[in-house]
Amino acid sequence: MPPPEGEAVVPKVTDLVATWTDADGGTLTLRQDGTFTADRVCVAVRWYEGLAWSGTGTWTQGANGRRSLVGLTFDADHSVDAYHPENTERRPDPYTALRQGKALKLWVAVGDPDNDQPHCILTRPAG
Repeated sequence: MPPPEGEAVVPKVTDLVATWTDADGGTLTLRQDGTFTADRVCVAVRWYEGLAWSGTGTWTQGANGRRSLVGLTFDADHSVDAYHPENTERRPDPYTALRQGKALKLWVAVGDPDNDQPHCILTRPAG
């Protein structure tokens, strides 16, 4: 599945500090001090599909050329495999920042790329 529409950008930290929302109403609140709170926000871990995590942790912003990556590290482990609950992770795959018009998005591909799973896309209020 191709990436969502938009241009890869490297936003300022002040553009990232906000409450982001996914299509299912999950939220991710990034704070200036590098901490976050998540409530059922969509995440991607390897090829597992349909994961939504809640909790607290820290976030970082990195860049790969003109592409910004926002990484999360949760304070507590989360199960990633319903059949093997002992498989846990604290770090989902990083989100990439995109700008489409005035809208800023964070997104990450979800699941096996051959299955056309919808991407995990977070948006923030315009401002």
